[in-house]
Amino acid sequence: MSTDRVLLVDDEVEFVETLAERLRARGLEVEVALTGMDGVAKAQTARFDAVVLDFAMPGMDGIATLKALLAAHPDLQIMLLTGQATIKAAIDATRLGAVDVLEKPMDISTLMEKIRAARARRVALTDERARRQVEEVLKSKGW
Repeated sequence: MSTDRVLLVDDEVEFVETLAERLRARGLEVEVALTGMDGVAKAQTARFDAVVLDFAMPGMDGIATLKALLAAHPDLQIMLLTGQATIKAAIDATRLGAVDVLEKPMDISTLMEKIRAARARRVALTDERARRQVEEVLKSKGW
């Protein structure tokens, strides 16, 4: 079984480096981006099972980054982290496609569970897409 791959996008350097270290210690492969633009660029060049994205960042904020990531990768499993978002903002984020909104500081065990669940959802979506593609090919060939 392959290792879960996670992209952390957060402008707080100390926080994101500490979280990355804690996730790596639990066997995950972790990439770090300090801006929304950097996160979008990294998602263009690598596959991730989950993205943990800060809600409030200067420049390209969490919502703009969420939209850009999902526009390019609709099956991407994105969780937003926040220390200050309102319930309305959390609802808006999930309506836009975030799979979860977590409050800082979060329990690392809970985050690990959510990352593993995100991977399972991504695999299921990928499998379903491949199944539909095979069905379409078979149908187009008259088999």
